[in-house]
Amino acid sequence: MSTADPATDDTGADSDPFGRAVRDFHRGEQSDPLWCVDGDERLEHPIQRFYFEERDESVYETLEEDGVATPLLDLGAGAGRDVLRFQERYDGETVGLEPSPHLVETMRERGVASAVRGDMFALRESFDRDRFRAVYAHGTQLGLARPPHRLRGFLGDLAVVTTDDAVAVLDNYDPEADGARDLLGWRPDPTPGMGYRVMHFEYEGDVGDALLFRPFAPDVLREACVGSEWSVASVRYTSDHHYEAVLRKP
Repeated sequence: MSTADPATDDTGADSDPFGRAVRDFHRGEQSDPLWCVDGDERLEHPIQRFYFEERDESVYETLEEDGVATPLLDLGAGAGRDVLRFQERYDGETVGLEPSPHLVETMRERGVASAVRGDMFALRESFDRDRFRAVYAHGTQLGLARPPHRLRGFLGDLAVVTTDDAVAVLDNYDPEADGARDLLGWRPDPTPGMGYRVMHFEYEGDVGDALLFRPFAPDVLREACVGSEWSVASVRYTSDHHYEAVLRKP
């Protein structure tokens, strides 16, 4: 099976203010702020800090301790900040996956050797069985899985495209932490371990689709792994409300 269709140009692309703004920033052509919007509340999205500023070396040392190795898939790779570092550290293949053609284009312009356009929730449409030894997702896009059913489907697809000894490092916000309630678009949820977050992006008058995130606590992820090929080996918090979960195949 071949990988997903590559990015080409802007013609016919869906509304993608987020991807366009990040691409324009990379090219030095950003004309307006990229806004995160929820109703009347608007915050400027920090493109430089989130997608281009280098992360501390200890981040990658910790991932190596987790067993991250190539072939490696970065889900929601953005502008390729982490993929580029993985390329520097490893000899094997590292792949950056993004649904935005503008971000795929940006990754390629920045030197990402394998930038693929595709949906992280439809991995079997993009990759062969047993393709990767490690999967990494940083950006809390796992919250778009909306547990339990879509999350379990994602875990099933993830198992198919990874080897028997694979590791997956996935992040999310913990809705039971105080800091999560300060996030733009936060909504309360009476379900234990679950939260809502609703927002969209705007750039140059272009309004993106509403994004419905379901942040969930580590215990929700553990429960979703029951009956799958995965188990949660460890959880570490990088702030009071952001965590990374290390998944392994039992």
